[in-house]
Order: sequence, then structure tokens, then C-alpha cells
Amino acid sequence: MPVKVENQMQWLNYHHLHYFYTIAKEGSIAKAAEKLKIGQPTLSTQLKQLEEALGKNLFERRKQRLHLSEAGKVAYQYADQVFQLGSEMVEVLQDRLQNNRVHVQIGALDSVPKHIILEVILQAYQQGNCNVSVLEGAGGDLLRELGAHQIDLLLSNYPPNVDFKTVYAKSIAKLDVVVCASPKFKHLRKDFPRSLEGQPFVFPTVHSKLRRDLDHYFLVNDIRVDRIAETQDTSLQKLLGAEGVGLIPIAEVAASDLLKEKKLIVLGTLKGVYEEIWLMAADRKIDNPIAAKLMKGFSL
Repeated sequence: MPVKVENQMQWLNYHHLHYFYTIAKEGSIAKAAEKLKIGQPTLSTQLKQLEEALGKNLFERRKQRLHLSEAGKVAYQYADQVFQLGSEMVEVLQDRLQNNRVHVQIGALDSVPKHIILEVILQAYQQGNCNVSVLEGAGGDLLRELGAHQIDLLLSNYPPNVDFKTVYAKSIAKLDVVVCASPKFKHLRKDFPRSLEGQPFVFPTVHSKLRRDLDHYFLVNDIRVDRIAETQDTSLQKLLGAEGVGLIPIAEVAASDLLKEKKLIVLGTLKGVYEEIWLMAADRKIDNPIAAKLMKGFSL
């Protein structure tokens, strides 16, 4: 679809821009033609028409491969923003037309306590008429989906890193971390935490802030533990603890279900070690109103 632009260029063909964008992403006209399901000669012609309209060559051919020219790199950056914004517009408008409800998509790491996810959902309903979807998964994948506006909010136990400059976060919980274990380890309550010396542990994986804090705690206190397993899934960590595989460092509220069933017991609290939970959103041209209210006013 042609779009009128002032000054040097009268018309920008949206389809031509999409063809260029696909060629750049796929790395060749052949792969782009296959993905777009159009012929290579047609695609080459469309690209040439865009280059003529812009007055710039967008690609350079080196070693039988297409590479973006300097002008092509600039065009690609703008095209990426155009298509991301277009996807965001369709998503926002379609979501709000379904039963007059705002669709809120929430991502959550496996390690985030379920009661916190539940509280976010309940407070979302309090903010207005909405439909909520929850997606659990790995932190890196969910952060990319947040940045691409595939989800509206993300619950994580660590803040976004510097690679995600368009993502902002607020700390919503700081939970004491305890060491839990099956009842067979109850003798370790005596002389805690020195009693943890040499004991088997099921640790969170190295990507988490809690893991780094645990390593620091045991190093500073000169306690050597046996890390026999690692997992980012809190549910699996609790099951391994209940089976007696090893001790588990975890926020007490996250283990409340198995503590009530007496499948786990608390050996003691690791002073100065906390599980911090973050609520994240990404910069958007059109805010999801429910997500925006949660980012501003959510509290436990």
C-alpha cells in the first residue's frame, strides 16, 4: 500500500518496504521469495523499484551474498520500527475489540512463586474489564517477547540487563530465603547454618541473582556445600527437596504448600539473602491500559 511522504519522495510503497525487510532478514532474494511465496524475478523488480524511489542502493553483493549498504542499514532500522509498530497496533486494536475487554498477556519465570502470579492476575481484574493470559518460560525468551510486545508484563526474579534498554522494571517483593529439606534432615536445625557444611543442595541455576547471592553467602561464611543438582524450576526444586535428594534454598512462601503437608521442613533462615521479584514492561507507543495501571500501582 503506497503511503504519501513529503519532500524528496512522493510515495513509499509499504509492500516494497516489506519485501526489502524480508530480504534483509533472510539474507537472500531466493530465501525471501520462498518465504513470501512470490517469484524471485518479481521480488527483484520490487526491490529495484524501492531503490529507485529512494535513490539509493540498499544492498551490496559480496562473495555471492547480499549485504546491507550503509543506506540499507538505515532503511532496515526504520523498517523494523514500522513493522513492530504495525504489529503492536493490530494486537492492541484486536485485543480491545474482543468482548470489550482488554487482553493482558503476562509472562512469568518458572522460579516466580505462584502466589505472586495469582496476586498480579487478581489486581489486573480489579483495574478493569480484562482477559488475562499467562505464559511461563525461560527468562531470555520472555524478555525478548516483552521487547517485541508479544507479552505486556513480565514477572522475574532478576531485573532486565543492559541489552534490553526499552524494558523497565519495578521491584514488587523482597522475600526471606530459608533452607528447606525433607524431615530426615531435621537434625541440621541444630547449629544452623554451620550444620550445612558438606550437605547436598539443589540450587537455582547460575543465571539467577539468588544463585549469585547464595554463592556469596556460603563463601563469606566459609561453608562448603555439595551442589548435586541445579534447576530454574522452583516446582522441580521443591519435589527434589521433598524426595530427600538435597536441601533447597527458597523463599518460604514459595514452599508453603509442601511445608503445610509436612513433606518439607524449614531448617533455618539465611540472613541477608533475599529472593527479589520484579514486574517489567516495555516502552510502547500505545500502552495497554491495564498493564500500565499495574506497573504504576501494583503492591503486595
